[in-house]
Amino acid sequence: MQLEDAQLVFRCLEGDTEAFSELVERYQGAVYATAYYYAGRYGAAEDVAQEAFLNAFRMLPRLKEPESFGPWLKALTCRTALNWLRRNEKRLRYETPLPFRGTVSIEDIREGPGKALSRRERFERVQGAIEALPERYRLPVVLRYLQELSYAEISSFTGDSVDEVRGILQRAGRQLRDLLADLDEGKGEARWHRVRK
Repeated sequence: MQLEDAQLVFRCLEGDTEAFSELVERYQGAVYATAYYYAGRYGAAEDVAQEAFLNAFRMLPRLKEPESFGPWLKALTCRTALNWLRRNEKRLRYETPLPFRGTVSIEDIREGPGKALSRRERFERVQGAIEALPERYRLPVVLRYLQELSYAEISSFTGDSVDEVRGILQRAGRQLRDLLADLDEGKGEARWHRVRK
């Protein structure tokens, strides 16, 4: 039986470190996606996510509404990411982020370097389209389509209702289809696919 966030918070405050581990496991994908959304770099996102969870552990006694742990953690992660960016601003100015790292399969090798380049270009176009979305839509899109969180998981993390999340993602999906319409032209059926509910 899965415990509610509030129950885990209370157990944590009583000294049960396993309860906090369960909260970390529950929210690690959302926290990492949020950190990456701000930092735009794999290593930086890992640093921000780790710092966010450390801050959450330290600040847990100040949480006034334990049932709102997810939205509280989201706000804390955003603040942590912004602080991290401020602290590292000078270094980041001269650093080039690593390109998309996809795994290479036998099929990729058979297709040749042209297909691999095409895949990387597609990824960059999708990333650019996500960045072009209104700010309110970006994080839910990243959580849903890149991290593959369910509507309920996104709702739990952002504090929006499941219906609000669904509406945001529908509007964002329409905008993304418009922004990326030429990506699949002439290739037969569209390559959009549904992730788990």
